[in-house]
Amino acid sequence: MGELEAYGVLLGEIKQRIQSAQYEALRAVNRELIALYWDIGHLIVTRQEGETWGKSVVSTLAKDLSAEFPGISGFSASNLWRMKLFYETYRDSEKLAPLVREVSWSHNLRIMEMCKDDLEREFYLRMTRKYGWTKNVLIHQIENQTYQKTLLNQTNFSETLPEPLQAQAKLAVRDEYVFDFLELGDKHSERELEQALLGRIDTFLRQMGGMFAFLGSQYRLEVGSQEYFIDLLLYHRRLRCLVAVDLKVGSFQPEHIGKMQFYLAVLNDQVRLEDENPSIGIVLCKSKDKIIVEYALKDSDKPIGVATYRMASTLPQELKGQLPGPEEIAQLLDGVE
Repeated sequence: MGELEAYGVLLGEIKQRIQSAQYEALRAVNRELIALYWDIGHLIVTRQEGETWGKSVVSTLAKDLSAEFPGISGFSASNLWRMKLFYETYRDSEKLAPLVREVSWSHNLRIMEMCKDDLEREFYLRMTRKYGWTKNVLIHQIENQTYQKTLLNQTNFSETLPEPLQAQAKLAVRDEYVFDFLELGDKHSERELEQALLGRIDTFLRQMGGMFAFLGSQYRLEVGSQEYFIDLLLYHRRLRCLVAVDLKVGSFQPEHIGKMQFYLAVLNDQVRLEDENPSIGIVLCKSKDKIIVEYALKDSDKPIGVATYRMASTLPQELKGQLPGPEEIAQLLDGVE
Protein backbone atom coordinates (compact mmCIF):
# COMPACT_ATOMS: atom_id res chain seq x y z
CA MET A 1 0.00 0.00 0.00
CA GLY A 2 1.45 3.37 -1.05
CA GLU A 3 1.84 6.30 1.31
CA LEU A 4 -1.01 8.26 -0.30
CA GLU A 5 -3.33 5.25 -0.22
CA ALA A 6 -2.45 4.51 3.41
CA TYR A 7 -3.24 8.11 4.32
CA GLY A 8 -6.61 7.82 2.55
CA VAL A 9 -7.45 4.75 4.64
CA LEU A 10 -6.40 6.56 7.83
CA LEU A 11 -8.50 9.62 6.94
CA GLY A 12 -11.52 7.43 6.16
CA GLU A 13 -11.24 5.59 9.48
CA ILE A 14 -10.96 8.83 11.47
CA LYS A 15 -13.92 10.40 9.63
CA GLN A 16 -16.02 7.32 10.34
CA ARG A 17 -15.08 7.45 14.02
CA ILE A 18 -15.92 11.16 14.26
CA GLN A 19 -19.29 10.61 12.57
CA SER A 20 -20.01 7.70 14.91
CA ALA A 21 -19.14 9.83 17.94
CA GLN A 22 -21.34 12.69 16.67
CA TYR A 23 -24.25 10.31 16.17
CA GLU A 24 -23.87 8.81 19.64
CA ALA A 25 -23.61 12.29 21.15
CA LEU A 26 -26.83 13.36 19.44
CA ARG A 27 -28.55 10.20 20.66
CA ALA A 28 -27.39 10.88 24.20
CA VAL A 29 -28.63 14.49 24.04
CA ASN A 30 -31.98 13.32 22.70
CA ARG A 31 -32.36 10.70 25.43
CA GLU A 32 -31.67 13.35 28.08
CA LEU A 33 -34.16 15.77 26.52
CA ILE A 34 -36.91 13.14 26.34
CA ALA A 35 -36.12 12.10 29.93
CA LEU A 36 -36.43 15.75 30.99
CA TYR A 37 -39.81 16.17 29.27
CA TRP A 38 -40.96 12.86 30.78
CA ASP A 39 -40.00 14.02 34.27
CA ILE A 40 -41.70 17.40 33.81
CA GLY A 41 -44.87 15.64 32.64
CA HIS A 42 -44.64 13.31 35.62
CA LEU A 43 -44.23 16.21 38.07
CA ILE A 44 -47.19 18.10 36.62
CA VAL A 45 -49.42 15.02 36.78
CA THR A 46 -48.47 14.06 40.35
CA ARG A 47 -48.75 17.62 41.67
CA GLN A 48 -52.15 18.15 40.07
CA GLU A 49 -53.38 14.88 41.55
CA GLY A 50 -52.36 15.93 45.05
CA GLU A 51 -53.34 19.59 44.91
CA THR A 52 -56.35 21.69 44.01
CA TRP A 53 -54.46 23.48 41.23
CA GLY A 54 -56.42 24.16 38.09
CA LYS A 55 -55.28 24.44 34.49
CA SER A 56 -53.85 27.90 35.11
CA VAL A 57 -50.86 26.39 36.91
CA VAL A 58 -49.40 25.27 33.57
CA SER A 59 -49.60 28.80 32.15
CA THR A 60 -47.92 30.12 35.29
CA LEU A 61 -45.21 27.49 35.04
CA ALA A 62 -44.58 28.40 31.41
CA LYS A 63 -44.09 32.08 32.26
CA ASP A 64 -41.83 31.39 35.24
CA LEU A 65 -39.69 28.82 33.41
CA SER A 66 -39.26 31.12 30.41
CA ALA A 67 -38.18 33.91 32.75
CA GLU A 68 -35.81 31.64 34.66
CA PHE A 69 -34.27 30.08 31.51
CA PRO A 70 -34.56 32.80 28.82
CA GLY A 71 -32.15 31.12 26.42
CA ILE A 72 -33.95 27.76 26.40
CA SER A 73 -37.02 27.15 24.26
CA GLY A 74 -39.57 24.39 24.72
CA PHE A 75 -41.28 25.50 27.91
CA SER A 76 -44.37 27.11 26.41
CA ALA A 77 -47.73 26.30 27.98
CA SER A 78 -48.74 24.21 24.97
CA ASN A 79 -45.52 22.20 25.15
CA LEU A 80 -45.92 21.65 28.90
CA TRP A 81 -49.40 20.25 28.22
CA ARG A 82 -47.82 17.94 25.64
CA MET A 83 -45.29 16.75 28.23
CA LYS A 84 -48.14 15.95 30.58
CA LEU A 85 -50.00 14.04 27.86
CA PHE A 86 -46.73 12.33 26.84
CA TYR A 87 -46.22 10.98 30.36
CA GLU A 88 -49.87 9.97 30.73
CA THR A 89 -49.81 8.15 27.37
CA TYR A 90 -46.78 5.97 28.09
CA ARG A 91 -46.41 5.73 31.87
CA ASP A 92 -48.19 2.36 32.09
CA SER A 93 -46.36 0.79 29.12
CA GLU A 94 -43.15 -1.02 30.07
CA LYS A 95 -42.48 -1.72 26.39
CA LEU A 96 -43.01 1.77 24.95
CA ALA A 97 -41.55 3.91 27.75
CA PRO A 98 -37.94 2.98 26.75
CA LEU A 99 -38.71 3.25 23.02
CA VAL A 100 -39.87 6.87 23.16
CA ARG A 101 -36.38 7.87 24.31
CA GLU A 102 -34.91 6.59 21.03
CA VAL A 103 -36.66 9.11 18.75
CA SER A 104 -36.86 12.90 18.82
CA TRP A 105 -39.50 14.97 20.58
CA SER A 106 -41.04 16.11 17.28
CA HIS A 107 -41.33 12.47 16.14
CA ASN A 108 -42.85 11.50 19.48
CA LEU A 109 -45.47 14.23 19.21
CA ARG A 110 -46.57 13.14 15.73
CA ILE A 111 -46.77 9.48 16.76
CA MET A 112 -48.60 10.26 19.99
CA GLU A 113 -51.13 12.57 18.33
CA MET A 114 -51.72 10.73 15.04
CA CYS A 115 -51.82 7.08 16.16
CA LYS A 116 -54.86 5.42 17.73
CA ASP A 117 -53.38 2.80 20.08
CA ASP A 118 -50.17 1.50 21.62
CA LEU A 119 -49.54 -1.16 18.96
CA GLU A 120 -49.71 1.41 16.16
CA ARG A 121 -47.47 3.74 18.15
CA GLU A 122 -44.99 0.93 18.75
CA PHE A 123 -44.86 0.20 15.02
CA TYR A 124 -43.97 3.78 14.10
CA LEU A 125 -41.55 4.20 17.02
CA ARG A 126 -39.65 1.09 15.96
CA MET A 127 -39.69 1.99 12.26
CA THR A 128 -38.54 5.55 12.93
CA ARG A 129 -35.68 4.31 15.10
CA LYS A 130 -34.69 1.60 12.65
CA TYR A 131 -34.91 3.50 9.36
CA GLY A 132 -34.11 7.01 10.56
CA TRP A 133 -37.31 8.53 9.14
CA THR A 134 -37.41 12.31 9.12
CA LYS A 135 -40.45 14.01 10.62
CA ASN A 136 -41.97 14.59 7.17
CA VAL A 137 -41.36 10.99 6.11
CA LEU A 138 -42.97 9.79 9.35
CA ILE A 139 -46.05 11.94 8.78
CA HIS A 140 -46.28 10.67 5.20
CA GLN A 141 -46.04 7.06 6.39
CA ILE A 142 -48.78 7.55 8.98
CA GLU A 143 -51.08 9.39 6.57
CA ASN A 144 -50.57 6.60 4.01
CA GLN A 145 -51.54 4.02 6.69
CA THR A 146 -48.30 2.07 6.43
CA TYR A 147 -49.09 0.25 9.68
CA GLN A 148 -52.36 -1.18 8.40
CA LYS A 149 -50.98 -1.96 4.95
CA THR A 150 -48.01 -3.80 6.42
CA LEU A 151 -50.15 -5.94 8.71
CA LEU A 152 -52.54 -6.81 5.87
CA ASN A 153 -49.78 -7.98 3.52
CA GLN A 154 -49.99 -11.34 1.76
CA THR A 155 -46.83 -13.42 1.78
CA ASN A 156 -45.78 -17.01 2.37
CA PHE A 157 -42.70 -16.04 4.39
CA SER A 158 -43.76 -18.07 7.44
CA GLU A 159 -43.53 -21.24 5.35
CA THR A 160 -40.54 -20.44 3.12
CA LEU A 161 -38.00 -18.48 5.20
CA PRO A 162 -35.92 -19.41 8.27
CA GLU A 163 -37.61 -18.27 11.48
CA PRO A 164 -35.06 -15.52 12.30
CA LEU A 165 -35.92 -13.79 8.99
CA GLN A 166 -39.70 -14.14 9.02
CA ALA A 167 -40.75 -11.12 11.09
CA GLN A 168 -38.32 -8.76 9.37
CA ALA A 169 -39.37 -10.01 5.93
CA LYS A 170 -43.08 -9.63 6.71
CA LEU A 171 -42.49 -6.01 7.72
CA ALA A 172 -40.53 -5.39 4.51
CA VAL A 173 -43.48 -6.07 2.19
CA ARG A 174 -46.76 -4.16 2.34
CA ASP A 175 -50.21 -5.00 1.08
CA GLU A 176 -50.35 -1.78 -0.90
CA TYR A 177 -47.87 0.85 -2.07
CA VAL A 178 -48.79 4.44 -2.81
CA PHE A 179 -46.97 5.96 -5.78
CA ASP A 180 -48.50 9.42 -5.51
CA PHE A 181 -45.21 10.88 -6.76
CA LEU A 182 -45.77 9.44 -10.25
CA GLU A 183 -47.49 11.34 -13.03
CA LEU A 184 -49.29 8.46 -14.71
CA GLY A 185 -52.88 8.14 -15.86
CA ASP A 186 -55.10 5.21 -14.96
CA LYS A 187 -54.19 3.50 -18.22
CA HIS A 188 -50.47 2.83 -18.55
CA SER A 189 -48.26 -0.03 -19.68
CA GLU A 190 -45.88 -2.01 -17.53
CA ARG A 191 -42.98 -0.39 -19.38
CA GLU A 192 -44.38 3.09 -18.66
CA LEU A 193 -44.75 2.20 -14.99
CA GLU A 194 -41.20 0.89 -14.87
CA GLN A 195 -39.78 3.98 -16.57
CA ALA A 196 -41.72 6.29 -14.27
CA LEU A 197 -40.39 4.47 -11.19
CA LEU A 198 -36.84 4.58 -12.53
CA GLY A 199 -37.21 8.32 -13.09
CA ARG A 200 -37.94 8.76 -9.37
CA ILE A 201 -35.91 5.84 -8.08
CA ASP A 202 -34.87 7.49 -4.79
CA THR A 203 -38.48 8.32 -3.94
CA PHE A 204 -39.56 4.83 -4.98
CA LEU A 205 -37.00 3.18 -2.68
CA ARG A 206 -38.08 5.37 0.24
CA GLN A 207 -41.69 4.47 -0.44
CA MET A 208 -40.75 0.80 -0.39
CA GLY A 209 -39.51 1.22 3.18
CA GLY A 210 -36.05 2.75 3.12
CA MET A 211 -33.95 -0.42 3.37
CA PHE A 212 -33.84 -1.28 -0.33
CA ALA A 213 -30.96 -0.61 -2.72
CA PHE A 214 -31.44 -0.55 -6.49
CA LEU A 215 -29.45 -3.11 -8.50
CA GLY A 216 -30.97 -2.84 -11.95
CA SER A 217 -33.97 -2.79 -14.27
CA GLN A 218 -34.73 -5.44 -16.87
CA TYR A 219 -32.12 -7.52 -15.07
CA ARG A 220 -30.94 -10.19 -17.48
CA LEU A 221 -30.92 -13.88 -16.59
CA GLU A 222 -29.57 -16.47 -18.98
CA VAL A 223 -30.95 -19.98 -18.67
CA GLY A 224 -29.94 -22.56 -21.26
CA SER A 225 -30.20 -20.84 -24.62
CA GLN A 226 -32.83 -18.29 -23.53
CA GLU A 227 -32.84 -14.89 -21.85
CA TYR A 228 -35.23 -13.69 -19.16
CA PHE A 229 -35.56 -10.22 -17.68
CA ILE A 230 -36.64 -9.19 -14.17
CA ASP A 231 -38.42 -5.82 -14.18
CA LEU A 232 -36.62 -4.49 -11.09
CA LEU A 233 -33.92 -6.10 -8.99
CA LEU A 234 -33.42 -4.66 -5.51
CA TYR A 235 -31.37 -5.59 -2.46
CA HIS A 236 -32.69 -5.45 1.11
CA ARG A 237 -29.88 -4.33 3.39
CA ARG A 238 -31.32 -5.70 6.66
CA LEU A 239 -32.42 -9.03 5.24
CA ARG A 240 -29.25 -9.26 3.14
CA CYS A 241 -31.06 -10.72 0.18
CA LEU A 242 -31.93 -10.02 -3.44
CA VAL A 243 -35.50 -8.86 -4.09
CA ALA A 244 -37.06 -9.40 -7.51
CA VAL A 245 -39.99 -7.12 -8.37
CA ASP A 246 -42.38 -8.12 -11.16
CA LEU A 247 -44.62 -5.25 -12.31
CA LYS A 248 -48.18 -5.99 -13.48
CA VAL A 249 -50.57 -3.26 -14.59
CA GLY A 250 -53.55 -5.61 -14.46
CA SER A 251 -55.03 -7.85 -11.79
CA PHE A 252 -53.07 -10.64 -10.10
CA GLN A 253 -53.11 -14.00 -11.88
CA PRO A 254 -52.01 -17.34 -10.32
CA GLU A 255 -49.44 -17.89 -13.06
CA HIS A 256 -47.50 -14.85 -11.80
CA ILE A 257 -46.33 -16.99 -8.87
CA GLY A 258 -44.84 -19.65 -11.14
CA LYS A 259 -42.91 -17.03 -13.09
CA MET A 260 -41.58 -15.46 -9.89
CA GLN A 261 -40.57 -18.87 -8.51
CA PHE A 262 -38.52 -19.39 -11.66
CA TYR A 263 -36.80 -16.00 -11.26
CA LEU A 264 -35.95 -16.71 -7.63
CA ALA A 265 -34.55 -20.16 -8.37
CA VAL A 266 -32.23 -18.69 -11.01
CA LEU A 267 -31.20 -15.76 -8.78
CA ASN A 268 -30.35 -18.12 -5.93
CA ASP A 269 -28.30 -20.32 -8.22
CA GLN A 270 -26.56 -17.75 -10.42
CA VAL A 271 -26.54 -14.37 -8.66
CA ARG A 272 -26.86 -14.77 -4.90
CA LEU A 273 -23.59 -14.67 -2.92
CA GLU A 274 -22.67 -17.39 -0.45
CA ASP A 275 -23.32 -15.27 2.65
CA GLU A 276 -26.66 -13.85 1.42
CA ASN A 277 -30.08 -15.10 2.44
CA PRO A 278 -32.59 -16.65 0.01
CA SER A 279 -33.93 -14.25 -2.60
CA ILE A 280 -37.42 -12.82 -2.16
CA GLY A 281 -40.00 -11.92 -4.80
CA ILE A 282 -42.65 -9.19 -4.89
CA VAL A 283 -45.41 -9.35 -7.47
CA LEU A 284 -46.70 -5.78 -7.73
CA CYS A 285 -50.15 -5.58 -9.36
CA LYS A 286 -52.79 -2.96 -10.04
CA SER A 287 -55.35 -5.08 -8.21
CA LYS A 288 -55.77 -8.50 -6.61
CA ASP A 289 -58.33 -10.86 -5.18
CA LYS A 290 -57.03 -11.85 -1.74
CA ILE A 291 -58.54 -15.34 -1.89
CA ILE A 292 -56.90 -16.07 -5.25
CA VAL A 293 -53.56 -14.82 -3.89
CA GLU A 294 -53.94 -17.03 -0.83
CA TYR A 295 -54.43 -20.14 -2.94
CA ALA A 296 -51.65 -19.21 -5.36
CA LEU A 297 -49.13 -18.81 -2.53
CA LYS A 298 -50.25 -21.92 -0.68
CA ASP A 299 -47.93 -24.45 -2.32
CA SER A 300 -45.14 -22.08 -3.36
CA ASP A 301 -41.75 -23.10 -1.98
CA LYS A 302 -40.09 -19.73 -2.64
CA PRO A 303 -40.65 -16.59 -0.47
CA ILE A 304 -43.05 -14.34 -2.38
CA GLY A 305 -45.28 -11.43 -1.48
CA VAL A 306 -48.14 -10.07 -3.59
CA ALA A 307 -48.93 -6.36 -3.30
CA THR A 308 -50.92 -3.73 -5.14
CA TYR A 309 -50.06 -0.15 -6.04
CA ARG A 310 -52.13 3.00 -6.27
CA MET A 311 -51.50 6.57 -7.32
CA ALA A 312 -53.34 7.91 -4.26
CA SER A 313 -53.61 6.68 -0.68
CA THR A 314 -56.70 4.66 0.23
CA LEU A 315 -57.53 1.87 2.63
CA PRO A 316 -60.84 0.23 1.76
CA GLN A 317 -63.23 0.42 4.70
CA GLU A 318 -63.91 -3.31 4.68
CA LEU A 319 -60.24 -4.11 5.34
CA LYS A 320 -60.02 -2.10 8.56
CA GLY A 321 -61.61 -4.90 10.54
CA GLN A 322 -59.26 -7.54 9.15
CA LEU A 323 -56.07 -6.59 11.01
CA PRO A 324 -54.42 -9.41 12.99
CA GLY A 325 -55.17 -9.70 16.70
CA PRO A 326 -53.14 -7.72 19.26
CA GLU A 327 -51.06 -10.75 20.32
CA GLU A 328 -50.07 -11.53 16.72
CA ILE A 329 -49.19 -7.88 16.06
CA ALA A 330 -47.11 -7.69 19.25
CA GLN A 331 -45.23 -10.86 18.28
CA LEU A 332 -44.48 -9.44 14.85
CA LEU A 333 -43.21 -6.13 16.26
CA ASP A 334 -40.95 -7.96 18.72
CA GLY A 335 -38.97 -9.13 15.68
CA VAL A 336 -37.97 -5.55 14.83
CA GLU A 337 -34.64 -4.58 16.41
